[in-house]
Amino acid sequence: MIARIPVLSVAPVVDCGRWPARCIVGEAVPVRATVFREGHDAVAATAVLTAPDGREHSRVRMDPLEPGLDLWGADLVPDAEGDWTFRVEGWSDPYGTWEHDAVLKVAADVDTELMLLEGARLLEAAALEAGRSPIHQQALKQAALGLLDATRPPQARLAAGTSASVRSALTAAPVRELVSSSEEFGLRVQRERALVGAWYEFFPRSEGATYDAATEKWTSGTLRTAAERLPAIAAMGFDVAYLPPVHPIGTTNRKGRNNTLRPRPQDPGSPYATGSPAGGHDAIDPALGTFEDFDAFVAKARGLGLEVALDLALQCSPDHPWVTTNPQWFTTRADGSIAYAENPPKKYQDIYPLNFDNDPKGIYAEVLRVVLVWVEHGVTLFRVDNPHTKPVQFWEWLIAEVNERHPQVIFLAEAFTRPAMMHTLAKVGFHQSYTYFTWRNTKEELTEYLTELSGPAADYMRPSFWPTTHDILTPYLQYGGRPAFRLRAALAATMVPTWGIYAGYELVENVARPGVEEQIDNEKYEYKPRDWQGALERGVSLAPWLTRLNQIRREHPALQRLRNIAFHRADDDAILVYSRRLTAAQSPSGRADLVIVVANLDPHATRESMVHLDLPALGMDWQSSFVAHDLVSGQEWHWGEHVFVRLDPHLEPVHIVHVRGA
Repeated sequence: MIARIPVLSVAPVVDCGRWPARCIVGEAVPVRATVFREGHDAVAATAVLTAPDGREHSRVRMDPLEPGLDLWGADLVPDAEGDWTFRVEGWSDPYGTWEHDAVLKVAADVDTELMLLEGARLLEAAALEAGRSPIHQQALKQAALGLLDATRPPQARLAAGTSASVRSALTAAPVRELVSSSEEFGLRVQRERALVGAWYEFFPRSEGATYDAATEKWTSGTLRTAAERLPAIAAMGFDVAYLPPVHPIGTTNRKGRNNTLRPRPQDPGSPYATGSPAGGHDAIDPALGTFEDFDAFVAKARGLGLEVALDLALQCSPDHPWVTTNPQWFTTRADGSIAYAENPPKKYQDIYPLNFDNDPKGIYAEVLRVVLVWVEHGVTLFRVDNPHTKPVQFWEWLIAEVNERHPQVIFLAEAFTRPAMMHTLAKVGFHQSYTYFTWRNTKEELTEYLTELSGPAADYMRPSFWPTTHDILTPYLQYGGRPAFRLRAALAATMVPTWGIYAGYELVENVARPGVEEQIDNEKYEYKPRDWQGALERGVSLAPWLTRLNQIRREHPALQRLRNIAFHRADDDAILVYSRRLTAAQSPSGRADLVIVVANLDPHATRESMVHLDLPALGMDWQSSFVAHDLVSGQEWHWGEHVFVRLDPHLEPVHIVHVRGA
């Protein structure tokens, strides 16, 4: 049965409460509900937040957002990790009803004495309510006396009953009647890195790898030599050092350079073809070192403020120990052979996928054991390879089991697949998700996609934006050159709270293998040492650009939230304009923050355009003007509703503007 005061359409709620909505510690969670009542009496609503221990943490009176639609809203801010709940209470507001009627009637001299008497009785009763502070009690009693003071004019008496002190007392503890509550809804509060972070992916075997031209042999880099790259990664402002699989690699059907089936003796094979006689997913490739070396790598990363993420690729080389010990974990074809992985027309002859239907209990237990091995060695994040090719119920179970023991562990879903699967993986527990950003290039595409991601999907799905990966090099970057690389990094870093790059991005590696969206000489199949220092000295590295982007992100909390993006108009279809805003109450720093981004999406030509800012969306009046400080160039301008911009992609493809005093 519906409540006395209907409370409907509560948000954030994921699939009618089947899964909890999610946020991070200190994040302002926008609670919304439709609340109304019959007749014309005033109605109000309160959002209530309950801590994991069952104690009421806070209650916030909700504001009418769209009065004609009875939509109410307020922000709740949890301050610790754990499983919280919230609810919305709707209630009749007798003071609001009286105030509305009294102002009209006293002005028209209709039932004046009756209205003043009713107000006095209402405030007298309110003053006696339990829990009200002595100061507020006194304010309400004095107001009641003022309403009853017949020696004063009616308007003066009315002013006593609607004074600031009365409003203060009734804001702190309103008079509420006919209180109706929604059910309790879940809110899972996680650590900051679940929403905010900058990832840097690199292959350890390439760092420190050497080639002997005389013998035509390679010597692999190791975890020890890879650790020497960590200071540069930290200096660029990244938070996470992400490693592809570090496990032993099989030799059966090993892939050679550029995915050929004819490897050379020195080709190391794909690390995604996991497993050899040296071990499987719980082992380290002997060419990279030992667990002692891995522990040293993690320790050095932590000392630099970096967390370590590891690829979790649940597939096996034909040489994996599981193929011998648990052949039932794989699919056997009619001829008795084990089926290798295929994604027609692609074939992965060096990989056997797991079949979760044959022995789910055994596979579940073994994967959990493997994950916990790496957690015990300091891994706090897992980038999960192709999770959409495994049962969703498995991921829901695994993530819950791991987080029950280690709530700090974060899982990133690398699922470039259909929307239903991507969204469901997020709902069942994945903390972050790869997205279609990689292929969204036009203003229309980006506006539509970010509007989707920052809407109701933000209650459970946290997007991670990657301009490229070790598997993907889009045509935009193949042909856009250095300006395209600069622009896509700026968009990824400022449109969502989490972004990442794959090593080599700094060097503008944009040559594709013919016919595919993938780099030629793909690092998955060969060693690829790079001259990082030389590129810096020659002034061709994008490292300073990436460093500045990460610095801007850290300095501006508005860029560390997802739901706060707003788009603005530009006359040129190649000019994209968006803002990210936090009020002081929403900001973890307690200071308001406003950033405006104006980007030239055309990497080949200078673009000029008038930009039309939605000033109310920026928290300003339409006639306002402000100082716009460009965080990239250091320039300042006076901006208002209409602004002229000119962006040369070869100089500065983007304005990242901080609105001072916002």
